[in-house]
Amino acid sequence: MPRQYPPEFRQQSVRMLETALESDAELSEFEAIRQIAAKRKIAEETLRRWRRKAQIDTGQRRGVSSDEHAEIRRLKKRVAELERTNDLLKSASAFFAAELDRPTTK
Repeated sequence: MPRQYPPEFRQQSVRMLETALESDAELSEFEAIRQIAAKRKIAEETLRRWRRKAQIDTGQRRGVSSDEHAEIRRLKKRVAELERTNDLLKSASAFFAAELDRPTTK
């Protein structure tokens, strides 16, 4: 299971990366990520993804922000719940319709 890092740690790591990139114009993004990831003892790819996500959240890069992603997940759960409810109601209406069609014996 992937290791969970606290949000403060993530934000601090991304700020360190941004500061390193701004302070040294000759430093490539790849090299800055390698240096900061080594200092923070995290995987390079992890830091790269955190930076991309931060850029999306601030509007610097195109993509689905964290808030939008959470809203999409919430709506998908709601749709699934409504579909289950709808299927249940369809089954119940078919059952009661069949009951009404049966001849009664008196």
